[in-house]
Formats: sequence, C-alpha cells, structure tokens
Amino acid sequence: MRYLTLAPDPGTSGAERIGVLLINSGTPEAPEPRAVRAFLARFLSDPRVVELPRALWLPLLWGVILPFRPLRVARKYRNIWSNSGSPLRDLSVRLGSQLDSMLAQRVLAPLTVEVGMLYSAPDLPHALRKLYTSGARRILVVPLFPQYCGATTGAAFDQVSAELRRWRALPELHFVSDYHDHPGYIEALRASITEHWDKHGRRGHLLMSFHGIPEHYVKNGDPYYAQCQTTARLLADELMLRESEWIVGFQSRFGPKDWLRPYTSAVLKAMPGRGIRDVNVVCPGFAVDCLETLEEIAIENREIFMRAGGERYDYIPSLNARADHARFMSELITQQGWTGERSTLLAKATDSTSP
Repeated sequence: MRYLTLAPDPGTSGAERIGVLLINSGTPEAPEPRAVRAFLARFLSDPRVVELPRALWLPLLWGVILPFRPLRVARKYRNIWSNSGSPLRDLSVRLGSQLDSMLAQRVLAPLTVEVGMLYSAPDLPHALRKLYTSGARRILVVPLFPQYCGATTGAAFDQVSAELRRWRALPELHFVSDYHDHPGYIEALRASITEHWDKHGRRGHLLMSFHGIPEHYVKNGDPYYAQCQTTARLLADELMLRESEWIVGFQSRFGPKDWLRPYTSAVLKAMPGRGIRDVNVVCPGFAVDCLETLEEIAIENREIFMRAGGERYDYIPSLNARADHARFMSELITQQGWTGERSTLLAKATDSTSP
C-alpha cells in the first residue's frame, strides 16, 4: 500500500494548529433523481447503516430500491431546497463558521474548523486533509449526532479511521462519541423551545421525535434508545413538564422490520382521538434541519395529524446555527482539554515558532 504524505499549505504559519472536524451525514447535490440516487447508493451501501449480509442486501439495493426510490425522494427534497441549496449542508457549514468565530475568541492557539460529510461533498477525507495541511497536528472529531448510534457515529469513526490508515504521518486524535446529556446541549434545546412558546404561546402537547433504528440494533447493544430517553427526560425536566404533557416518538422507518416504537406518525394519528388537538414537535436528535425534519416532520406528519382531527401543529426547528448552539459546541470542545489549556497551548504555539 502506498501511503499519503501530506505537505503543509504554504500559506499557513509555522505555529501548531488544532483542528476541529464536524461531521454530518450528507445530502444529494441537487433535488433531482440522479443526484438522489448517487447519494442513496453511498448511504445505503454502508454496512453500518444496513446490517444485512452484503450478498442479500446489495442485489436488493441495486435491483429494487435504487431504480425507483430516488424519484420519490427527489420530490421530497424539492419541497425543502432553498436558494442556498441543501438545508443540511448549508446549516452545517453555517454552524461550523459560527463555531470557528467563537473558538477564536476563547482559544489562544491557532485553530481551524472544517465540516465533513459521510456520504456527500464536502466529504470527510477532504476535510481531514484540509485540517492537516493547514498545520493541525491535533484533531478533535465531533460527529453532529447528539445520541450515539452505530449507524451514524459508528460510521463516522469508520470513515475517519479508513482515511487515516492511508496517511504516513498521523495526527493526535480525539473522538467525541456523544453529547446526549450534556447540560449545555439540554439548555440550548430548552431555550429554543421556550423562545418558540414565548412567540407563539405555550399550549398543547410536546412530542420529541428521534430518528428510528431497527429494534435489533438496540438488542445487540447499541445505546441509542437509552440515550434518546435520557435526552427526553432531561429536557422535559428542564421545561418543567408533567408526564401527561410530553411523549417520545421515533420516525423515518425504512423496510419491513420492526423499528423503535412508538412510531411518530402513529402517535400523531392517535392524538386527536385522545383529545390532544394541539401539538408541538421537536427533534432533539438532529443538530440541524434536514429532509427528515423539514419534510417528514414539518409537512408529512403535520398532514397526518390534521387529517386525524388536529387543530394546531407547530414544528420547532432544530438548533441549527443558533448562537447558543455554537456556544454549547465551543464549550463541548474546550472541555475536551486540548483547547481549554490556554497557557499550555499558547506556550506550545510560541515554542513551535521559535528558532
């Protein structure tokens, strides 16, 4: 195997730099069937995402799913596409820029933030290489998945490892596996919800909808379900909600197998029959808004609720590029120790530029 030797960018200074890599899942390049097909092919081919034998799954993927599903999914993307392109990519990059600015005010050592996607551009290998060539010899990896799941955070670790296996010289690496119960994360969620209530009125039931996964992932040891429940409980406590005022649901089911229950769509369909005709929906497992929140939750599930007899349905946006989200992320990063040791890092930066 030939290893990559990455040369420093001539435009960078000689000071040791810290790199922060934010990772999200990815998005099609355009809301068109061909682009959606290319994205889904990468996404659904990952063994972390679909844990089926390759000999069984790949013929099904290429022969049944990819010829037909992209057309339907492309229509959904058209409903949420903006002048800035894909909301997930736009909001992830904007969050990265906010975070870069905040960390520059808190950290004395040179620092660079890059965003990498698992299944689309800007791809993760490119982001890692940009960090290294900028002078980063210590890289902190932060997947934008609050609750750990093998299909998301595990996939991020796999791809980082696969890229670094190709490098001759390796950086020091630190990996954040989750932040589902971090006080700063819960506080940012609380502030987002209370701001919505202050603006639109505090009324109705709160549904916390998380992305679903197959039940057998959890039975085989994935901590995702337990971490979702912990996040929900902490958030409900911060909002001072009674048990009768909130519920957890799981969305985005794919395929015939049983996924985590209760299903968000089923919860919403049943609510009016139980006398709940006013609901607020928040998605605490999504760092930024994407197809699953803006189309599935804000449009499709709203229709399900209203057709069942609901009267008011409010989707509360993800944290996105809010200042308190970036502030929490900066706290999470500095608490890892690398960027919080201001005097130590300043000394290292100074020493590296000394003759």
